Amino acid sequence: MKDVGCYFTFAEVVRTGSFTAAARALGVTKATVSKQVMHLENTLGMRLLHRTTRKLSPTAEGEALYTRCRRMAEELEAAEAEVMHLRSKPRGRLRVNVPMTFGLVHIVPAVPEFLSRHPEIEFDLQLDDRVVDLVEQGFDMSVRIAELPDSSLTAKKLATSRRVVCATPEYLKRHGTPRKPEDLRQHRCLQYTYLASGTTWRMSGHGEEFLVPVGGPLQANSSLALKAAVLANIGIGQFPLFVVFEELRSGRLVPVLEDYTLPRLTIWAVHASGRTVTPKVRAWVDFLVRRFEKELGWSEGPGGSAREHPHP
Repeated sequence: MKDVGCYFTFAEVVRTGSFTAAARALGVTKATVSKQVMHLENTLGMRLLHRTTRKLSPTAEGEALYTRCRRMAEELEAAEAEVMHLRSKPRGRLRVNVPMTFGLVHIVPAVPEFLSRHPEIEFDLQLDDRVVDLVEQGFDMSVRIAELPDSSLTAKKLATSRRVVCATPEYLKRHGTPRKPEDLRQHRCLQYTYLASGTTWRMSGHGEEFLVPVGGPLQANSSLALKAAVLANIGIGQFPLFVVFEELRSGRLVPVLEDYTLPRLTIWAVHASGRTVTPKVRAWVDFLVRRFEKELGWSEGPGGSAREHPHP
């Protein structure tokens, strides 16, 4: 295989009928062409060309080899055309990692529409609240909900969502409605296991910041599980607005402490830096941006462009 270039040089000599014409077509010197053809003949141990001062023509062996070389050249041209087509059109397997709750509520319903627009994409969706190594685990991109630390990631902001504290009307009727953050100490507050602040809820309002230790009968690593418990009147929960938007709109849940704000959540599409963004990844990220721009109920919109997070 190290002499593959010699085969294509030989084929060009036969096609053009001379060393000079082949050299011109290949953009090399006549001496280079002659040297490569001679090397090929020595390697194969046979004469491939009849040479005279007036005429150059392939031997019987050279004619057979030329036929094979032309087939190889055609195959390579076809392969090159196919690769270029792959680069220009979204297609192939797209491996995506997303957080569990956000994925179930907002990504899974979006996939059918995306696939209808890009039928040549095979979608591999992994739902997991753990932070994965995109390169090591072979993901094309991930959706992450966090303030991203410095890393080797390129991130595109998709949306921002508020957090809300809420409960059912029935729970508030039984236990009273908290009016200030300190009142949460007297309530059954359900806790999300992966909340960075642990059992302390942080909120601000009226020019102050409050760190309120809370406790309750249930902890879970799923916002959907906590929402089900809150809807069953077990206690008060803190949720991203994208988790409880429909329940708040229908009145099944009621917001409390509306004069106070909780840290907002930023939703990012991330992929490894230094890699060319493939058409399938670009198509998926652009699709999500357009989709979340329409989610006026819970999303504050992307409002940002791609940014680089350098290595620490």
